[in-house]
Amino acid sequence: MNTNNRIVILHGRVPPDAEPDEQDVLVEAQQVSEAMISLGYETITLPLSLDLQEAARRLRELAPLAVFNLVESIEGEDRLLHLATTLLDYLGIPYTGTGSEGMFLASNKLLAKRMLVKAGIPTPVWRGAAQVLWGEPGFDPPYLVKSIWDNASRGLEEVLESRERLRDHLAVLSAADRLDNVFVESYIEGREFNLSVLQSGGTAEVLPPAEMLFVDYPTNKPRIVGYAAKWDPASFEYQHTVRRFDFAKEDRGLLEELCLLARGCWGELAIGGYARVDFRVDNQGRPWVLEVNPNPCLSADAGLAAAAAKAGLSYRELVQRILKPAVETAAAVSLPGGAAFPMAAGGRSGA
Repeated sequence: MNTNNRIVILHGRVPPDAEPDEQDVLVEAQQVSEAMISLGYETITLPLSLDLQEAARRLRELAPLAVFNLVESIEGEDRLLHLATTLLDYLGIPYTGTGSEGMFLASNKLLAKRMLVKAGIPTPVWRGAAQVLWGEPGFDPPYLVKSIWDNASRGLEEVLESRERLRDHLAVLSAADRLDNVFVESYIEGREFNLSVLQSGGTAEVLPPAEMLFVDYPTNKPRIVGYAAKWDPASFEYQHTVRRFDFAKEDRGLLEELCLLARGCWGELAIGGYARVDFRVDNQGRPWVLEVNPNPCLSADAGLAAAAAKAGLSYRELVQRILKPAVETAAAVSLPGGAAFPMAAGGRSGA
């Protein structure tokens, strides 16, 4: 069989009892596969576990033109997602999206925040959880306790309004031996924006900004895009959190600033391919970067596809844009004699 047109769709292995955020990657893989088949590619979906030796064997056997990387976690652990790109770098297979360096930098929220601060990009003040439990947070409430690695927004539904409540919350996590996985961040009351960024040649193209509206939220309910808002269709949060792309003229300056900051995050964190940058804008109109997702959801109904559609790109065209740098790398470094298996080329090709 001719493998020169073969694309492997790589995603984390999903067990039958997985949570909805993990199950969603199966929908992504199916939709991406359908788009690539319509573009003329042969696709094979490959689940990735911690058996990297077996994954390497299978990838060598398949000898794909490139890999479409949809790995968001491995064995349910978001902290391991950079192992996928590291493996592909080792094998010399071009792949979509951010390379290993950017994948690790952006997915580790504490490391990302340190780098953003160093670059002068505003992000909410934070402290390590153990430091706060045995000392002081060093900043005033309200507080959020966030996962260092998890991108599914688990645990974000609760805003802690006092130091006492914060310490009680951290004491519970400490008793469960979970303190090393979280940090404390200042909660920013205000508007929430998501900016999707797409590689365009050697530059970062910011797609139309989206604002998340918290419709008919009670005054005492935190306005947060937490786990329920993302993954539980039956929840109040899911049904009342609405994305919009249309803004008043007076927002033009703010949107331009958000776009500049999104490009800054892209460069500082070595992002490539595509990404999503989440912002809060406080009541004084100041933007704060909450996090940078180097491998956001690519489902047809997710934020990146919605922003692409607003920019005039169909889902098929979005997939084609994301795949293009990897395919171009494969063409540039293919072995003599027309072999499909490429030499070393990381995911940052063309970034």
